Amino acid sequence: MKKFTKLVLVSLATLCISLANAADDEAIKKDIAQLQGEWTMTSGSADGQPMPDAMRKEMKRLCKGDEITVMMGTEVFLKAKFTLDPTKKPKTIDYEMTEGYTKGKKQLGIYELNGDTFKACFSSPGVERPTELKAGAGLTFSEWKRQQSDKK
Repeated sequence: MKKFTKLVLVSLATLCISLANAADDEAIKKDIAQLQGEWTMTSGSADGQPMPDAMRKEMKRLCKGDEITVMMGTEVFLKAKFTLDPTKKPKTIDYEMTEGYTKGKKQLGIYELNGDTFKACFSSPGVERPTELKAGAGLTFSEWKRQQSDKK
C-alpha cells in the first residue's frame, strides 16, 4: 500500500508540474503575441540621462517572432533575440544581442505590457537584472507605443 501511495503522490506532483509549465508556456506565447509589430518610443533614458527628443522621435521598435530590431531613423540601433518570463514579478525579458554596440552580449531586463504600451528596463551587460521599471545609473529605460495599423 505504501508503494501505491508514493506512486500516486509522485504522479500527482508530476501532473501539477506539467500543468504549471503549460500555463507558463501560454503566458509566454500571449506576451510574445502582444509584442509583435511596430512601436514608437514615447520616452527613454540611458544611465539616468533622458534621451534627447530629436533622437527619441527617430526610434522605432519592430518585433517579429522572438526577435527585436530597434531602428534610429534608417540605421539599426540594436537587434536581439529575446526570451520572456511573464510569471515572474516583475516580468523578465532577456536580450541576446545580435547587432549593435553590445553585439554578442546578454542583457537582463524587466518589462510591463499593458495594451498598446510597453515599458522595459535593462541593466548593462554582465550586471544583475533591475528590480524596478525606472530610469537610473547603469540602466536603460524606455516606453513604447504600438503603431496602429491602417487595416480595419
